[in-house]
Formats: sequence, C-alpha cells, structure tokens
Amino acid sequence: MADVIDYKIYGDDMQIVEIELDPSEGVRAEAGAMMYMEDGIMMQTSTDGGVFKGFKRMLTGESFFITTFYNAGTSKQHVAFSAPYPGKIIPLDLARVGGNFLCQKDSFLCAASGVDIEIAFTRKLGAGFFGGEGFILQRLVGDGMAFVHSGGTIIQKNLLPGETLRVDTGCIVAFSPSIDYDIQSVGGFKNALFGGEGLFLAKLTGPGIVFLQSLPLARLSDRLSSAGARHRDQKSGIGGIGGEILGGLFGGDKNF
Repeated sequence: MADVIDYKIYGDDMQIVEIELDPSEGVRAEAGAMMYMEDGIMMQTSTDGGVFKGFKRMLTGESFFITTFYNAGTSKQHVAFSAPYPGKIIPLDLARVGGNFLCQKDSFLCAASGVDIEIAFTRKLGAGFFGGEGFILQRLVGDGMAFVHSGGTIIQKNLLPGETLRVDTGCIVAFSPSIDYDIQSVGGFKNALFGGEGLFLAKLTGPGIVFLQSLPLARLSDRLSSAGARHRDQKSGIGGIGGEILGGLFGGDKNF
C-alpha cells in the first residue's frame, strides 16, 4: 500500500505542492523537481528497480533516476515540489479512480511512496503516429496520491458511456484507462490547410475522466520561438541596426 500523505497546493499560475510526511513516510519525485525540504527529510536517488526501469522511464520523457524523500525524523516534516512551467498541478487520488491512470509523458511530478510509474502504449496505430505524443504514455499505478502537471488552465471532463469529445492532441493531460483514445482527421481541404488546428484531432470516448490543458508545452515553445524569430527580423532591419549602434554607444561599448 502507498503511504497516506497530506498535501497543500500553493500559487496560481506557477504552483507548488507541499507534502506533509509523518515519520517514516516518503514521496517519490522526478529528479530536479524539489523546491525545499525541512530538517529531517532525507533524499535517496536511484533507478528505482534497476537499469531497465530507468530506461523505461527515459522512454516516457522522465529522467533515468527518481528520487525518494522520506521523513527520517520523529515529527511531521514537509517537502515541496515546483511545477516546471506555468500551469496547474492536478492531484490524483488513485484509490478513487480505480487504481491506475494514464497521463502524457513529461507530466508526472511526484507521488506517495508505493505508487508505481510505469510505461504504457497507445493501443491504436493511428493514435501512436498522429497523436502528438507518440505511442508512449505513463501509467500511474497504486492506491495513493499522485500529482501531475499541466500547462495553462485545467478542465476536467466526465464522459458518459459512448459520449465523445474531440480535442487538440497536445491538450490531453491525463485520462482514465476506460477512455477509448483514437485519432480522427480534421476533414475538409481548407480546414486542414488553413484551420490552424493541425491535420488530426484526438477522439476520446467515455466512460471515464479526462483532464485537458489550455497551454501545452509544445504550443508554448512554438509561440516563444515565433516571437524570437520576429524579434530577430526586426533587429535585422535598418531600425534594428540603428538600435544596436545606439545601444552599444550608451551601453559603454568601446567598439563604437
């Protein structure tokens, strides 16, 4: 059985989750996610099951190693983990959602000791090739608390049996194993070329729970790259050259 942990989530757009550990309790986290820990918390970094498990985690986008933080003291202690980019932290009580949950790679943040992070594959060929995240998903297994991270705002959808939802492939964070996950073409020549939504959408069919994110990391990265390219284009013009010269003069650059 997983450790029964208490937690509190702080913040709005750049959230952290603070875990309260009783003596001998522990929490497992992706390497590099820890923000702070109180006196009495001990760290133990390992492959958590051997080299093979470490390589399987790498396939899901996580690091080769995983770190366990456990309370070696005699009183309650706290350890906190921060989100890697703007968004929300989703708490998942695995005991209440059937003992396992699927999530996109890179989304795992931390979980109570006793929760396993396994590799899962999409069951359908089209979902693997055109699903935006490939064939590989993460499966969280156990009866304790797990925490996953997503970008932007979070929406939870509770799909009834046979109820269908079509979403951008990158906007899926996590979903119940009972959800049927497939890929569907956008349809229509103009939609595909000029719709700006890509050629494929994810088709999710209930029953089950789906968590969606408004700002996938890939979309954020594309926006930042586009903004950087426009900035470089502006600087390459006459005004940009003049701005660089003036900036060098007032900045003390002796080359001008």
